[in-house]
Amino acid sequence: MNAVQPTRLRKIILPATLVLGDTLFAFISLALGYWLRYHSPVGWLGLEVPNANFTAYLPLLLVGVAFLIAAYTQLNLYEERLLLRKFQSISLIFKGTTFWLIAYLSLSLVLKFNPPISRLFVIIAFVCVLAIMFLWRSLFYYLLTRPVWRERIRQRVAVLGWNDEARALADELAASPAHPYRFCGAITLPGDTTTDSALGPIDQLEAILRQHQIDVLIASRSDTPRELMIRAVEICERTYVEWKIIPSSFQILLSGLRLQSIGRLPVLGVEELAINQLFNRIVKRAVDLLGALTGLIISVPIIAVLALLIKRESPSGPVFFCQTRIGAGHRPFTLWKLRSMAPNASATDAHHVSTQRGDPRLLNIGGFMRRWNLDELPQYWNVLCGDMSLVGPRPERPHHVDQLSAVIPHYLPRHLVKPGMTGWAQINGLRGESSIPRRIQHDIYYIETWSLWLDLQIMALTFARWKNEA
Repeated sequence: MNAVQPTRLRKIILPATLVLGDTLFAFISLALGYWLRYHSPVGWLGLEVPNANFTAYLPLLLVGVAFLIAAYTQLNLYEERLLLRKFQSISLIFKGTTFWLIAYLSLSLVLKFNPPISRLFVIIAFVCVLAIMFLWRSLFYYLLTRPVWRERIRQRVAVLGWNDEARALADELAASPAHPYRFCGAITLPGDTTTDSALGPIDQLEAILRQHQIDVLIASRSDTPRELMIRAVEICERTYVEWKIIPSSFQILLSGLRLQSIGRLPVLGVEELAINQLFNRIVKRAVDLLGALTGLIISVPIIAVLALLIKRESPSGPVFFCQTRIGAGHRPFTLWKLRSMAPNASATDAHHVSTQRGDPRLLNIGGFMRRWNLDELPQYWNVLCGDMSLVGPRPERPHHVDQLSAVIPHYLPRHLVKPGMTGWAQINGLRGESSIPRRIQHDIYYIETWSLWLDLQIMALTFARWKNEA
């Protein structure tokens, strides 16, 4: 197979097919929305508006299609790295369509069209776009992930040097058949450990790249001699192979890496994370305030009933339980819960990170509350006070932080953000006695990839997985 064909397929033909397909099905969706609004019983739900014929409404539909494709393009939906990533693409379609809904409704309020844009039409069209785009994209990805197509569009990757990072990369690519990269093997450097995936030594680099039709060469060792690195880059230029480097000096916060210029010198470093940017902090805090107020209003009657049950079972202790936890910036704060254990139980659990399953100190009502996470309802107050967020890493006690940070790599960066009532680790089942290193990995992933959309997803999944199995 000619090496140019897969490149052309990835970079031109398939993205163009997606643009054309999205344009066609966006128009079909809006046309269906028009029919449902004006020629079906669904239209009775809206206000009475002039019944414009389809010809008169057509320019508004075309404007809507243009807005949709522009929103998708702005979100980089048509990049080749997403060709095999169905769920990431559909997530971007949901984001872009939601933005379109807001923009199109706003446009109908600011500008006067003839015929006017029906708000009910926009809402119906929004649902139609999501449904039809999901079906069309699902069919597209079903066909594209068939072996005959998938292997033509995956980029062939080799690593230069063999170490733990290279092995982790190979395992990552092997675990996902639909990954846009396909691992082909390693080109060994002097001092490398032996590996079954070796394609040959660096002395044969150019021949290996041509023979195996490598698209991307990734350097995995930062201690490679400068002369060898320069030679490898020159060979990549001659063979039209992409050159990439695993930044082994940075083990976390990789999404924050940016290349800057200081004078005439390029410098790679971690910039401010999206979650800590001023505008995003304001948005996140606004969502926290709204969510905390709503949560408190809804949960007050529940807390009152649980308080009565706690007092009935354990009259000698308080209803609420407070404990010092570590928050953002390593600042301590007081976390509030409904008491779920016998009085003074905390004096005997200093060596445990979390309460063990079947702990005899648990009250009967306490076990029920913990099973359904009802003991954490007072933490809406912590969110309202600004000590916590609705979403973030779970906070730990000071001595646990000291112990865990001494033995678990990259533990402390989780305190770059406010702790949360729920989080990415929790919705993925990492609660209670689960693996702490895996929990930390999920917390770091959340911090690196934060977006308002991710927070909303986590909150929705929290209610879907409210029950605590730990």
